[in-house]
Amino acid sequence: MDTPAVSNIPEYSVGEIAGAIQATLRGAFGRIRVRGEITECKRYPSGHVYLSLKDMDAKLEAVIWKGAVRGLAVQPENGVEVIATGRIDTYADRSKYQLVIERLDYAGAGALLARIEALKQKLAAEGLFAPERKRPLPRLPEVVGVVTSERGAVIQDIRTTIARRFPRLVLLWPVAVQGQGAAEQIATAIAGFSSLPPGGPVPRPDVLIVARGGGSLEDLMAFNEEVVVRAAAACKIPLISAVGHETDTTLIDFAADRRAPTPTAAAELAVPSRAELLAAAAQQGARLIQAGEAVVTRGRLRVTRAGGALPDVAGLLALARQRLDDRAERLAAAPGILLASRRAGLTSLGHRLPHPRAVIERARGALGLAAERARGALARLAAQRGQALARVRLAAPPLDAQAARLHGLAARLEASSYAAVLARGFVLVRDASGHAVTRAADVKAGQGLTLAFADGGVQVTAAGRPGGGKRHAPTPQESLL
Repeated sequence: MDTPAVSNIPEYSVGEIAGAIQATLRGAFGRIRVRGEITECKRYPSGHVYLSLKDMDAKLEAVIWKGAVRGLAVQPENGVEVIATGRIDTYADRSKYQLVIERLDYAGAGALLARIEALKQKLAAEGLFAPERKRPLPRLPEVVGVVTSERGAVIQDIRTTIARRFPRLVLLWPVAVQGQGAAEQIATAIAGFSSLPPGGPVPRPDVLIVARGGGSLEDLMAFNEEVVVRAAAACKIPLISAVGHETDTTLIDFAADRRAPTPTAAAELAVPSRAELLAAAAQQGARLIQAGEAVVTRGRLRVTRAGGALPDVAGLLALARQRLDDRAERLAAAPGILLASRRAGLTSLGHRLPHPRAVIERARGALGLAAERARGALARLAAQRGQALARVRLAAPPLDAQAARLHGLAARLEASSYAAVLARGFVLVRDASGHAVTRAADVKAGQGLTLAFADGGVQVTAAGRPGGGKRHAPTPQESLL
C-alpha cells in the first residue's frame, strides 16, 4: 500500500487565497490617485458605473458604487482624462483586481474645466445668467463700443463690417485679451463704458461688443474669470460677447445679452444693413402706396354702386301722381257700381229660392213614407220573433232527454277513471321519464320511481332483493328509502 507524499507547502482553499490576495493589495496600496483616460464607461440600472482607466502602457478596470456616483463633482464620460481617487480591491468571482473610485477630478485641462464649471454653477445660482436679465439690442445705435486688443484682425473685422453695413461711430477701449492682468483690464473697460454719462464729452455707446479671436482654453481663460463675468452682468449697456470661434464657449457668453459666434457676426448683430433697411423701407412704401390706391379704388367703386342704386325721384313722383289720379277717378265711380252689383245679386238669389209651401209639402211626403217603412219593419220583426219562440218550445223535450243521458255518461266515465282507482287505495308507479311501470321485472335496483296516490306523489328508489334476483311486491317500508 502506497503512502501519500508528505509536503511542507501550505495548502489554501480558493476562498482563502482570494482573501489573502485582497488583503495584500489593500495593505500595499491603501488609498491612491490614478491618472488616465476613461474608456468603456457603462451605467447599469442598479446605479453603479463600471469603466476602465487607460494610458499608453496599460488599462485598469474600475467601478463607482451607486452611493459615490451622486457625490461626484465630475461625471464620468468616455475620452475624458481624469484623476481618480480610491482604493485597489479584488473581484474574486472573476479573479481580477479593480479600482474602487470615490472621487473624480479633471486632469490637465480638465482641472481648468472643473474650475470653470464650479464658477458657472456659483454665478448661475446668484441669477447672473437668468433669461429675464437679457436686454434687447438697439435697432440703430449711434455709437458702438468695442473692448478688444488694438492689434490683430478682430478690431479691423468689426470696423469693416460696420462701415459696410451702416457706418456708425466706433469707440475702442484697448485691452490685453490674454495673459497676466487681462481679466482686470477687460472688467475695467466694461465698467468704464458703462459709467460714461449720456451727453458727456465722450459719447456713451448704445451697444457694447467684447471680442477676441480664437485660441486654446488657456488663452480664453481671461473671459472665464469671475471679475469679467460680474462686470458684464452689471453693465448698463446692452452687451454682445464674441470670444473665440463658433465652438468656443466662455462664461461671459452666459452673462452677455447676446452671444455672437465670431467678431464679424457681433458687428452684424450690433448694426443693421443699410441696404436691407433701404430695401425694406422701399418695399414698405410701395405697399403703403398700393394699399392707399386700393382704398381709394374701393371707395370710388362703392360710391358708384351707391349712386346707381339711388331711385329716380322725379320719375317716382310722376308715377305716384298718375296713380293718384287713377285711384281718384275709380273711387268716384265705385259706390254706384257696388250698389248695382249688390242689387243684381239679390235679384238672382230671389229667382232661385223655392216657395215655402212647396218645401213644407215635400217634407210632409218624406215623413209619411218613413212612417210606412217603420210600420212594415215592426210587423216583420214581430213575425220572426213568434216563429223563433215556437221552434224553441218544440225543441225543449228532446233537450231534456239529452241532458239526462249526458249526466249518466259522465258518472260512468268518472267511475272508470284511474283517479277513482287511486281513491280506493291503489298506487300508480312511474319511472323517471313519466311512463307507467306495470311489471316488477322492469324495475332495476337503485332506479328512481314516482308513486302517485290520490292526494299526491312520493319519490322512491327501488332496492335489490336477495334470493336469486326474484322480485315481489315491496311493502311501503321497503320502497321508501
